[in-house]
Amino acid sequence: MDALRERIAAELVAARERSNLLTALDDRDLTSQVSPLMSPLVWDLAHVGNYEELWLLRAAAGVEPLRPEIDGLYDAFEHPRATRPTLPLLPPDEARAYIGTVRNMVLDSLKDLREDRLFLYEMVIQHEHQHDETMLATHQLRKEPSGLTEPSADGLVPVVPYRPETFIPGGPFTMGTDDPQTYDNERPAHVVDVPPFFIDTVPVSNADYMAFIEDGGYDQERWWDPRGWAWRKDKDAKAPAFWFREGVWLRRRFGDVEAVPPDQPVQHVSWYEADAYARWAGKRLPTEAEWEKAARWDETEQRSRVYPWGDTYAPDKANLGQQRLQPAKTGSFPDGASPSGVRQLLGDVWEWTSTDFHGYPGFQVKPYKEYSLVFFGPDYKVLRGGSWATDPVAARGTFRNWDYPIRRQIFAGFRCARSA
Repeated sequence: MDALRERIAAELVAARERSNLLTALDDRDLTSQVSPLMSPLVWDLAHVGNYEELWLLRAAAGVEPLRPEIDGLYDAFEHPRATRPTLPLLPPDEARAYIGTVRNMVLDSLKDLREDRLFLYEMVIQHEHQHDETMLATHQLRKEPSGLTEPSADGLVPVVPYRPETFIPGGPFTMGTDDPQTYDNERPAHVVDVPPFFIDTVPVSNADYMAFIEDGGYDQERWWDPRGWAWRKDKDAKAPAFWFREGVWLRRRFGDVEAVPPDQPVQHVSWYEADAYARWAGKRLPTEAEWEKAARWDETEQRSRVYPWGDTYAPDKANLGQQRLQPAKTGSFPDGASPSGVRQLLGDVWEWTSTDFHGYPGFQVKPYKEYSLVFFGPDYKVLRGGSWATDPVAARGTFRNWDYPIRRQIFAGFRCARSA
């Protein structure tokens, strides 16, 4: 148990270090709202602490509430993002003091850690990392330079030649997981029979997407889902979010302007844009089951892996954890390929699938319906794989993300598939 306590403590600290870095701003920047799509950063900061208090102090340790009067302020389901600036939120200093008190009490409570409550600790760690990615999306929406720094990505990852697409044989495979430390929407493991298909070996690149634009892809209704065409006209969308053209294609990334690198996976595209590109290319978006089979299924061993490359996380096999503040080049991480040879399935960009978000057969709520159940239905599309901004704790091969098909501020791209 000592090793388990040390691991949980270290992961809690690592998540908080990232949160602190992303909120190391003056009070004006923390309390202002850069877009109605996102919360003020000070809301995210106090929210992660309130969530931690609810689950690790009250639920896991049986501690009396510290600040019950603020629970409603930081309930993500009670107040949509657009209205959160109007709430009497804790000011930055008070928010930091509150979450610091919560964290100290949680670390002290680890001496009484029970294995039957381990899921709650794993859930809170993942929750904070997920909010760190949300906070990065907020930084991306800011017009002024964010001050975020990064090492140069050039030359750090070798790019190895690859074939354009990979054939995945038809047949059954095990989708999902029975791991009790995963989220409810990932469970239970179940067998799905998938017809044979082809899938792109790497995500669609910026250069690929530029070809779609240059061919008039945004001006031809025939490529678009009717709802997507209405969205494109309403928003006057002509390129991925944050792109603009001044002779060459440029993009704004964390407030700085740079040339769009042609050899990176495209990101900040909506599901409608991804779907239109796939139609233009004579393909389609993969179903969620196709994506997971390409990512996890080992045909030789007749089993599903935890990660494309195996059952143990390896930091040198994927672009995860905010180590680079952008996608790696397409064709990177050949050693991180799945058994079928598909690359960059984890990290770089979240990948849109054609599937609506729903529960698996035998789905059971754990620990609360507002995490997954209330989102099931045709309004949300599933994304898989994680982005460069996703922490490894939330980037296993079964992890499911979801969002509205109009969303572009998230670090999302896609790859295409076609039926065999």
